[in-house]
Amino acid sequence: MQATRQVYWNIQGHYWLYLFFALALLSFSYGVYRRAQLWKIGQPENRWREVWPGIKDVLLYGVGHKRILKDAYPGLMHAAIFWGFIFLTFATAMITLQADFGLQIFHGGLYLFIKLTANLFGLLAIIGILMAAYRRYILRPDRLDNKPDDAIMLALIFFVLLTGFLIEGARLAVEPDPWAAWAFVGQWVAVPFKAWFSEAQLLALHRFLWWFHLVLGMVFIGYFPYSKLFHILLGPLNQFFRKRGPIGVPDLINFEDESIETYGVSQLKELSWKALFNTDVCLRCGRCQDNCPAYLSGKHLNPKRIIQDMRLLMEEEGHALTEARALIGEVIPEEDLWACTTCRSCEQQCPVFIEHVDKTIDMRRNLVLMESRFPSEAQLAFRNMENNGNPWGVGWTNRAQHLTSLGVPTLEENPEAEILYWPGCSGAFDARNQKVSAAVVTLLKAAQVNFAILGNAEKCCGDSARKLGNEYLFQSLAQENIEVMNGYGVKTIITQCPHCFNVLKNEYPQLGGNFEVIHHTTYFKHLIDQGKLKLTSIGGKRVTYHDSCYLGRYNQIYTAPRELLRQVGLELVEMQHTGEKSFCCGAGGGRMWLEEHEGERMNEMRTDEALAVGVALVGTACPFCLTMITDGINAREAGEKTNALDIAEILAQAL
Repeated sequence: MQATRQVYWNIQGHYWLYLFFALALLSFSYGVYRRAQLWKIGQPENRWREVWPGIKDVLLYGVGHKRILKDAYPGLMHAAIFWGFIFLTFATAMITLQADFGLQIFHGGLYLFIKLTANLFGLLAIIGILMAAYRRYILRPDRLDNKPDDAIMLALIFFVLLTGFLIEGARLAVEPDPWAAWAFVGQWVAVPFKAWFSEAQLLALHRFLWWFHLVLGMVFIGYFPYSKLFHILLGPLNQFFRKRGPIGVPDLINFEDESIETYGVSQLKELSWKALFNTDVCLRCGRCQDNCPAYLSGKHLNPKRIIQDMRLLMEEEGHALTEARALIGEVIPEEDLWACTTCRSCEQQCPVFIEHVDKTIDMRRNLVLMESRFPSEAQLAFRNMENNGNPWGVGWTNRAQHLTSLGVPTLEENPEAEILYWPGCSGAFDARNQKVSAAVVTLLKAAQVNFAILGNAEKCCGDSARKLGNEYLFQSLAQENIEVMNGYGVKTIITQCPHCFNVLKNEYPQLGGNFEVIHHTTYFKHLIDQGKLKLTSIGGKRVTYHDSCYLGRYNQIYTAPRELLRQVGLELVEMQHTGEKSFCCGAGGGRMWLEEHEGERMNEMRTDEALAVGVALVGTACPFCLTMITDGINAREAGEKTNALDIAEILAQAL
């Protein structure tokens, strides 16, 4: 089973080979250096803190294709090309070690393994390339934009693969191999070659193909860092360097640091090197675009275009060494920044973990804190939060009124309470969501939970202020809340609002607020499992559940709400977009307080999905979502057939 070399042209002493390789390596090195110099325009940032988790992510998401395969056609297509690349690179390395370095390793079982895998996965790679070309140039989905580099890349890989098999076929046509069946693709090619060419012609063809294949390989290496091919290296690196832990936690601004001259980001150089690195990692697959509710509802915002436009600006600045165009306004329109709901569906679907939303919030911060330039509706919400501690502008002395009327004590009245119930601004002031608060209170009392509220001492959690870019207002509200809760020795908090839940759980620790925070769906599931909350069936109505972005994508709570609906005898059906692909209601990122002036209304699009599955109930677990879905049902005049209820309201009916 020793690998034969009788028909291989002896290249030893031919300096052309070394010249080609040197030129390819020089081109590759310069290309990498050139891109690295562009990334250095950004600010330093340490992303080496979690080495082992980074390695695991590369194995899971890079090698294992965990996210890529969630989209079947492009996922299988990419997997075929990827694994072909891996096995053929391995085969090439083994052959090179023996042919050019004299290591006698290409024989025995390794020889057969390489023959089989190179043929199998090489064939799969060719199929993957043809699938990619068909999808890109025949199907032409909206999310793909074709550039010359795409065609060059596909053609280059295709001909590298094809010539490799043609070389093998020419060799097998001249020289019988007892193990030819292991190289089954080459064996197929050898059949017509034997019929069409003489031995002399085959030797000449083999020589030509060998050199042509070599030149293509060197072109591949040299072209690599200038093309989309670069993502083969940059993608795993970005997976390695990604943020871990709670997602969507903006960096804290130290307002007491007098050395800080500007807040937020208005220039490319104010972003971190990792943010600029992201722009080169993006391979324009369009998954972010396909899952962005703003884009799908007809807004100008396109997360893919933002990343690509930032890349172009980075290249302009790298050549000019000056600010080429204004990042905000000329490169990224202001309306695009305010259209984002911070739902992070773009990031959830991105196979290489590009961080879109943090950049948006940083630019919003600059507009708010430095330019005082933001939508007029936001001004009212900011003023209401500053003056009354809630976005509605209702007097702060009325915050506890609804809950105390239900017999709920404050912590001042019940300092021994085990649980702090946090109704949030919606649960305290919004008439529709006050009904949810009443249901939560009913359930907590039924389970004999010892709980209390802060009462008038509670302020808005500050989530909307922070996501709209008003970091100063957020910190003011958060610090007041933390001081009050620490004063009472609060340990555990139950909240019905995912926005409150997320900010209290994941963002308050930045300011010294370390509490156990539980969303009411998770808590009620826990009470039921312990036998403390006993429910009955309310009948077999059909229900669909709308995943809140801040409960689902931000905190990975998908199962508990659905289990609660099933436990009370409801028939659960899913909408078109569900789970981690849930379609945002349109209220996140502070957009609850802003108007939609462009395209369709997101809440109505989401409501249409709920109505399409023919349900009597739409279950929600977020006051913003409840408001938006209710408004959507009313806009569609579907109130007689379908009703939107919070999970707590549904459970309260089952007591």
